[in-house]
Amino acid sequence: MGKLKKLVEQFLNQPPEVRFEDVLYILSAFGFEEKRYKGSHHSFRDSQGRKITVPKKGGQKVKGVYVQQIVELLKLEEWNDEDAESEE
Repeated sequence: MGKLKKLVEQFLNQPPEVRFEDVLYILSAFGFEEKRYKGSHHSFRDSQGRKITVPKKGGQKVKGVYVQQIVELLKLEEWNDEDAESEE
């Protein structure tokens, strides 16, 4: 099982928090780039103009409410592993 698939499953399980590194990985895998950050707030945007701001608190942790926003934004419930394999 690939890293992206494991992260998608982790995000769908609605954890109370995840590592900021994992947020960066999953957002970049779905075409998002970090556009700016100010203090603890990191703003990401994709080529379609979708935006999300993710605060990083407590070192490298992102709270579950932002994980849920990412799940909804990326439509992870509809995503399947074959989509990722066909793009590679």
